[in-house]
Amino acid sequence: MFLYRFFRSFFRTASLLFVIVIHVCSTASAQMPARQVKHNFHTWTSLNSTMRFSNRWGMMADIHVRRNNGVKDPSFYFARIGANYWLNEKISFSLAYGHLWLAPSTAGWKTFGDEHRIHQQAQYAGALGKVGMLQRIRNEQRWVEKIANDKPTGKWRFTNRFRYLINFNIPLNNKPHRLSLVLADEIMMQQGKEVVYNSLDQNRIFIGIRQNLGHAWSYDAGYMNVYQQKYSGYQYDMNHTFRLFFYYTPDFRKSKTVAMHVPNLSDE
Repeated sequence: MFLYRFFRSFFRTASLLFVIVIHVCSTASAQMPARQVKHNFHTWTSLNSTMRFSNRWGMMADIHVRRNNGVKDPSFYFARIGANYWLNEKISFSLAYGHLWLAPSTAGWKTFGDEHRIHQQAQYAGALGKVGMLQRIRNEQRWVEKIANDKPTGKWRFTNRFRYLINFNIPLNNKPHRLSLVLADEIMMQQGKEVVYNSLDQNRIFIGIRQNLGHAWSYDAGYMNVYQQKYSGYQYDMNHTFRLFFYYTPDFRKSKTVAMHVPNLSDE
């Protein structure tokens, strides 16, 4: 009965987010040319760390590599560092800076585009019975370099992006190296002077497994579907992604508070 209520709640939430995505896309593209969807196949790996130094303060750092056409071609490289503040064991905040190197998508081009990014984040980690639940709100300021004719133009596109993530971590056993099922959905909306047709940036759905490895290490692996609307308004990317993320979460406090296990999440 509990699992039935849980899955019903999850799919209701996912359905609501899906309706929002479709509504925004339909509204924005009502007078656009026919929708064009490009299917891509990606591999995305990362190392994510959250280090806690006291009851209140800690830091985060992560590195991401995404490859296109399986693992054949580069897609992007991303690195980030920031500070974390814990209000209590369930609520935390972060402020971070990240830099992204975006590979060219035009055939024959070799110049990577730079992106500077700052984010502010609030996160709530709770539980529904034995199921870990995480909700995250993140606001990002992004400065994306414009590339033309395979050369930097010296111009930048600024956008402000709002992200909402809901993540469920369902334990499959009670062993020391516990295995869990992960279900997650994240929607991203953006605004800016040059954002005309794609207020919806993208939606990410993830399903996979997560396992504790011990000594503050864990990983998750699975399938991520990324549906992204381009600046034209009628062109979309459907990214089928194999995701493998590693997490390192050491706690350096002398006196540790016992807290429920919830997934520590980070992504580009």
